[in-house]
Amino acid sequence: MARAVGTTVRGVRAPIVKQGDDLVNIVVESILRAMKDEKFSINDRDIIGVTESLVARAQGNYASIKDIAEDVNKKFQGDIAVIFPILSRNRFSLILKGLVSSGKKIYLFLNYPSDEVGNHLMNVDKMDELGVNPYTDVLTEERYRELFGHKVNHPFTGIDYVEMYKSIAIDNNIEIILANDPRAALKYTKEILVANIHDRNRTKKLLKKAGAKTVYGIDEILNESINGSGFNPDYGLLGSNLATDTTIKLFPRNCRKTVEDIQKGIKEKTGKNVEVMVYGDGAFKDPVGKIWELADPVVSPGYTDGLKGTPNEIKLKYIADNELKNLNAKDMAEAMKKKIMEKTSNEGSEGEKLGTTPRQLTDLLGSLCDLTSGSGDKGTPIVLIQGYFDSYAVE
Repeated sequence: MARAVGTTVRGVRAPIVKQGDDLVNIVVESILRAMKDEKFSINDRDIIGVTESLVARAQGNYASIKDIAEDVNKKFQGDIAVIFPILSRNRFSLILKGLVSSGKKIYLFLNYPSDEVGNHLMNVDKMDELGVNPYTDVLTEERYRELFGHKVNHPFTGIDYVEMYKSIAIDNNIEIILANDPRAALKYTKEILVANIHDRNRTKKLLKKAGAKTVYGIDEILNESINGSGFNPDYGLLGSNLATDTTIKLFPRNCRKTVEDIQKGIKEKTGKNVEVMVYGDGAFKDPVGKIWELADPVVSPGYTDGLKGTPNEIKLKYIADNELKNLNAKDMAEAMKKKIMEKTSNEGSEGEKLGTTPRQLTDLLGSLCDLTSGSGDKGTPIVLIQGYFDSYAVE
């Protein structure tokens, strides 16, 4: 009988994970319990996704506002410009609290009309009507308010982020400026903390070339432990999230060992060779709010070898509409399966591969996992994906 179902995705419930828990055992046992309760089997090349927050919590990868302030004071001598953070209560507000706790004056530079991931500070049509040029114009907070008014609220959160960030100041030590050229900060200070995520290396390079004295990124703050704090050697504060009013959860470290141990645990319990990945934010964009979801430095900070690379696929509908268009349904199906089975990584015309999403497997799968588990109260921080590597030719 012909197979009727392709890829399936299950959100798997797990207990609340705390610092010091045996995460590998929790993941393996959660999968086994789901298999038993829901009466399904696991197969070779199935994929298990584990959200990064579970890994970080089990590791105890936390730091405090005080830790952030101490590391900043180790790396900067005087007042600092903080360049292009995203607009986020969970992602940046606590980092900013740590920065202001250092006692330094903070010149906070915000991108406009939106931040790096699409959170808007202003109405773009109004910006155009006012003749504001985002490529060249630098706006003080006062000028921003003159042009766009007070209570410029985010469409989803309802928060005025300029107001919120300014309220974090201690003794009025935050000055907010809107700009898109990072070199504008050099008129205020030569010491710069680069806070954007995906363009951080370009931003650092531009500033150093323009004469900045000291340049660090937030990927270089808490890249080592401060007084026993959590840390991340690769990403520092990037990918961090609010935990408490004074504590931040960092992006997990040593994820490669975690995924390999889970892979080994599943093999021992079931005999199956699965792939495993740790996932954070999915790499997708909201069509209404225009927000690009990816606030983490990468979609997956760790994955097993079978998830390297990009999909090797051909476009079924292109082939059906061209090469096989004169065949009847039965013959077309058989010819299509034969073509799939014979494909190689380099074979296929441009048309055959057109639109087959040549993105990294971990970016595609991480987005699928993130959409499945969500960020709220579903309670499914583990995701099991089955049949992802199967094609139309697999029965």
